[in-house]
Amino acid sequence: MPKLPVLTAKEAEKMLLNSGFILLRSKGSHRIYFRNEERFVIPFHSNKSLHPKIVKSVLEAVSQDN
Repeated sequence: MPKLPVLTAKEAEKMLLNSGFILLRSKGSHRIYFRNEERFVIPFHSNKSLHPKIVKSVLEAVSQDN
């Protein structure tokens, strides 16, 4: 299995928005995105990379068809 890329929250946000997610709301340092009954939460801490499990979830959400 290939290694997952290292993503920051800004990069993950850009990928989600380009794939049709909309920013629903934010609470504290977490931003909640929504698309077709699917909700996605990203912890938004500046200049920190996301945990590999979150990166994997982002890539799976982006790759799903609408």
